[in-house]
Amino acid sequence: MMKTTQRNNISGFQRSLSLMLAVFLTISLITTSFVQPVSAASRIKDIVEIEGVRDNMLIGYGLVVGLNGTGDSIEDGHFTKESLQSMLNRMGIKTTDAAVDSANVAAVMVTANLPPFSRQGSRIDVTVSALGDSDSLLGGTLLVTPLLGADGEVYAVSQGQLAVGGFSATGDAESVTKGVPTSARIANGAIIERELTFDMSNMRTFNLNLRNPDFTTGRRVAQAINAFLGTSAANAIDLSTIAVNIPTGYANGAVGLLTDIEQLRIEPDQIAKVVIDEHSGTIVMGDNARISTVAIAQGSLTIRITEAQQVSQPGPFAEVGTTTTVDRTDIEIDEGSDSKLTVVNGGVTLQELVNGLNALGIGPRDMITILQAIKAAGALQADIEVM
Repeated sequence: MMKTTQRNNISGFQRSLSLMLAVFLTISLITTSFVQPVSAASRIKDIVEIEGVRDNMLIGYGLVVGLNGTGDSIEDGHFTKESLQSMLNRMGIKTTDAAVDSANVAAVMVTANLPPFSRQGSRIDVTVSALGDSDSLLGGTLLVTPLLGADGEVYAVSQGQLAVGGFSATGDAESVTKGVPTSARIANGAIIERELTFDMSNMRTFNLNLRNPDFTTGRRVAQAINAFLGTSAANAIDLSTIAVNIPTGYANGAVGLLTDIEQLRIEPDQIAKVVIDEHSGTIVMGDNARISTVAIAQGSLTIRITEAQQVSQPGPFAEVGTTTTVDRTDIEIDEGSDSKLTVVNGGVTLQELVNGLNALGIGPRDMITILQAIKAAGALQADIEVM
């Protein structure tokens, strides 16, 4: 009887221990799920473009009227004057050169993007930019302006009141300018007159183009699509193109498949690159930038010359001498004697590389020179792109 009771106690203890262990593992998994970093995965729709589905750029030449004396200076032979005369003649108004003299008209270029699948009668935004010597387009109205495509055909017609984001005010002694008063926009300012046909209903295959071409990223996209469909429908055929075959009988064809796969998430890969802007001193380094073991010392010769004038005059009651100014020059030379030699170990991370360069106490301009020198020495495993 005692042995049976002992076995029951042991079994109960084991069950309690197993239950406690299961609870502990569950709490650990929940805690781990909260502290894990957010994944860097991106949706496929954010990193690819569908081949053939693209914007088309439109451009047109027009006139803006209604300006408050800030238009083009109309002179003999000026294109604004010729455009104004031509427009008035088409409207049945015969003018002479002397009669066409207005400061309220400006010649402009009108630009717009025609989105894919835009239908006739829909509207798009346009940008209006001064072409002549107009001071401001504030308060102006764009007259009917045909917008042409690259093939010379008219795809939209624009007209409307300009919305200018800047202004300019000038006085006798001072002028104030905010923004760019010679550029404006018209929201929904153009009506589409011609459509660009692109039929996806009968497509059996389509291509996805990577915005940042990369072999690894392309293969990951293809693998994600194939895993979703359960078949080998996608294949990365080059650096930037993934060919996708639409499975037979797929609901809604190409549109349905694109809707489903564009939400899939993958982690894009990137090459090691250091981008340098010499003009602003900006440096952007990718996460994969690595360097081999290298010693860095930074020092520069600085010469500062200060010129000052001092007054030299004769002493009190002196019978000779005149008061005059004498140049005084002060020259300071800094040879960078406080510079240190820093060793940066090989295979360091981006953060360690930045910390090593910051330890030298240098600015962005000198850091650009150091990075270029490290690359020239063959110790930087990354491409340098100078903007």
